[in-house]
Amino acid sequence: MKQILLVEDHSIVRLATRFLINDLLETANVYEATSFNETLKQVAATRFDLIMLDINIPGGEGFNMIPRIKRLQPKVYILIFSGMDESLYAMHYLKAGANGFLAKNSPQQTVKAAILSVLERGRYVSEVVQQQLMRNTFEANTNSENPLENLSQRELEVMDLLLDGKWTKEIATQLNITGSSVSTYKSRIFEKLEVSTIIEMFVKVEHYKNRLPGE
Repeated sequence: MKQILLVEDHSIVRLATRFLINDLLETANVYEATSFNETLKQVAATRFDLIMLDINIPGGEGFNMIPRIKRLQPKVYILIFSGMDESLYAMHYLKAGANGFLAKNSPQQTVKAAILSVLERGRYVSEVVQQQLMRNTFEANTNSENPLENLSQRELEVMDLLLDGKWTKEIATQLNITGSSVSTYKSRIFEKLEVSTIIEMFVKVEHYKNRLPGE
């Protein structure tokens, strides 16, 4: 009997996802968590085969959530289930240790296929990610023409929070880093994107997001 933890703070999404899981795996035990703190408590108390993890949850720590979960349960499979831009974030989360990245707007059959793929083979690779992997193979020694793909995981996190209107102190607290580190990451982001203000950054991000694979 499979043990699955569904980490999602929106009740409607939890209800719909639970329905899909139960329809796919009738004997599965589905647990729920609505925050990252609650997730860690459940992972410490119960062995899970699969964790379906939303990114934007209360207390969430971005990419750092995956190694923290893996420290408690090294063999658990983690399927990111997010509404965030797959073509921009999937590769970063896979590099952080996730076993797959599934977009929330995926068709029901795709959701079911992703769950089975991770449970049976330990990974799920969408068409978007396959395209990125193929391109990276052919362009391994060159920088992408799209500057968004050259941002590190931490730079991507900081950029997201800046675009969300967060101040340096708020970002530092959320990512558990110093204010000076936030300023350093901000400078690197501006340099890589060749911008000098948040507004310019927003415009450039929107422009290049439309040129990512799968868009």
